[in-house]
Amino acid sequence: MEAGNKQQCMACAKLHYQHCISFIEQAIATYLIKRDFMGTNYRRVLLKLSGEALMGNMGYGIDPEVVKGIAQELGEVVATGVQVAIVVGGGNIFRGVKAASAGMDRATGDYIGMIATVMNAMTLQDSLERIGVQTRVQTAIAMQELAEPYIRRRAIRHLEKGRVVIFGAGSGNPFFTTDTTAALRAAEIEAEVIFKATKVDGIYDADPEIHPEAKRYSTLTYTHVLAKDLRVMDSTAIALCKENNIPILVFDLTVRGNIHRAVMGKSIGTLVGGSCEIS
Repeated sequence: MEAGNKQQCMACAKLHYQHCISFIEQAIATYLIKRDFMGTNYRRVLLKLSGEALMGNMGYGIDPEVVKGIAQELGEVVATGVQVAIVVGGGNIFRGVKAASAGMDRATGDYIGMIATVMNAMTLQDSLERIGVQTRVQTAIAMQELAEPYIRRRAIRHLEKGRVVIFGAGSGNPFFTTDTTAALRAAEIEAEVIFKATKVDGIYDADPEIHPEAKRYSTLTYTHVLAKDLRVMDSTAIALCKENNIPILVFDLTVRGNIHRAVMGKSIGTLVGGSCEIS
């Protein structure tokens, strides 16, 4: 009888402990959402990284120092309480469109490109976790030994707990770019803005490398980007952002601190939005 009472007391204590842990986790999540994000302009952002951004000055592959620098910047942003999701491309390893032009089946090429994005996602995850930033990789193609499957509600829960979520394998469908995936995921997780991190400091009316006199825009409308075919993102991505009223900030990733400046609402790059004037 005494042993039964002891077991019952231990079970009650364990249940009480689990309830306490659950309560603390909910309180922390609520605090992260409601607190004054240390002067930041956004609560939840989606960062679109091209694969080329990870290779630095190398002609191919991943530059560990570049990835380390990006991870450190993201760590600073996460420390302010901003929820960060990332979509990463795979062009530094493989491009389906380029392979298709050389004779490969386009769908096959795109699937190989999706695998390349997972390689980049795992590399970035490793760099983030080395500096203490909890990170989850979710893929649109099942790879259960490597990453979680993409589940919208789970992704949002991770973000609410202060974890970085990296979306790999694109949308899981061929013929769609990772830019379109970024717009899609941003809409799904209700991100307030897409940060399009590139190697140029904004959107120009012509290629600045070919035309030194090219003008950089400070703000643009979705309609102008589509009408002028400015190619900052593909037209499907721009249309999806327009439909869901998700602004896009295009800025130079190679300038140290620009991700943090973007989160703080500093005037950098080019902002594309529905209510923006062309300037």
